[in-house]
Amino acid sequence: MIKANNPSLKSWVEVERDSDFPIQNLPFGIFTTEYLTAGAGVAIGNNILDLTYLHEHGYFDGLGLPSGVFNQQYLNDFIGLGKKVTREVRERISELLDINNDELQGHKADAEMALIPMDEAEMLMPVKVPNYTDFYSSVEHATNVGTMFRDPDNALFPNWKHLPVGYHGRASSIIPSGVNIHRPKGQTKAPDAEKPSFGPSKRLDFELETAFITCKQNELGDSVSTKNAEDFIFGFVLFNDWSARDVQVWEYVPLGPFLAKNFASSISPWIVTMDALEPFRTEGPEQEPAVLPYLEFKGKKNYNISLEVLLQPEGGEENLICKSNFKYMYWNVNQQLAHHTVNGCNIQVGDMYGSGTISGSTPDSYGSMLELAWKGTKPIKLSDGTERKFVEDGDTVIMRGFAEKDGVRIGFGEVKTKVLPAK
Repeated sequence: MIKANNPSLKSWVEVERDSDFPIQNLPFGIFTTEYLTAGAGVAIGNNILDLTYLHEHGYFDGLGLPSGVFNQQYLNDFIGLGKKVTREVRERISELLDINNDELQGHKADAEMALIPMDEAEMLMPVKVPNYTDFYSSVEHATNVGTMFRDPDNALFPNWKHLPVGYHGRASSIIPSGVNIHRPKGQTKAPDAEKPSFGPSKRLDFELETAFITCKQNELGDSVSTKNAEDFIFGFVLFNDWSARDVQVWEYVPLGPFLAKNFASSISPWIVTMDALEPFRTEGPEQEPAVLPYLEFKGKKNYNISLEVLLQPEGGEENLICKSNFKYMYWNVNQQLAHHTVNGCNIQVGDMYGSGTISGSTPDSYGSMLELAWKGTKPIKLSDGTERKFVEDGDTVIMRGFAEKDGVRIGFGEVKTKVLPAK
């Protein structure tokens, strides 16, 4: 039992009932304000707990933390201390925020300085991402795409149920929630066209994903097993892996996505720790045929996290267009990391790993516009009377996610991105 996960814990900081950030969550992020430079914080209710301030004023004494570990632009150095240390820090923060603990709440000056209202802060990238890998691990999504673009009777490639398919993407264009993107440009070729043409993508799409972040490295040549994978995983964010479908379908043979995906991927700014998600473990789909020994695992490795996508046209209201769940993933994160490193690939602290689009079995649970509008043949009707086949200029895409059990809601906040016209 992780003490900080106790459902009976209450905080002296006000937390609304439907908040994503109760005392049982305590996700980590990087924030800045008009008066404070970038540094580490933890979300509690509608506030940010300033970890730099707490560290400098002795509230983490005895944990052996390096000087200045929180007063940095990224969390890499902190999470690189290892899960034993980061777990101790989260436990200590839980103690300080406990309604029965007077250490911080009894020192009003410190409490006022350490608690920053969220609406006074700007959230930044939580980690410096050295490397980014995107998987393709939802059997429903892979089947839908295969059905649309290939043979419905052979929608999955022969390798799909034998290994977690993935590719290495662009790390430099991963951006936090709130950063707008411009419509990408590239080559496209219409089915009836003799030659390709160049211009803005006409089929811009989102992909509903989560991503995990590693906090430990392995040496080149060494592998990470499914048994040990969780020692390497710090936590999760929501992940919108933007895709230009018309660019993708023309360029992806033979080497896969390139310009169709490297222009932007958006993440939620708070990293929800694997520890906080421990109570929400669940069984994943049955894997048939049986996997090779290095992909075998024991226990519950999927997570029951409700996910949703909303589309907001410019000047309009939010429209709920998708409700899905992380538990649908065919390949779990332990298998993804084990497969990633089985050839000796060396991973690094801060590396990010997208789950791949998370789709369920029903049309309202499909995790992309490609599926929801079925390649443009079934447009989605919005509340303002307009329709969408793909994402249009001025649209804002919002993704939210949370897990809930025993009266405790562990949420991710949101990843929100507006699409601007092509430059």
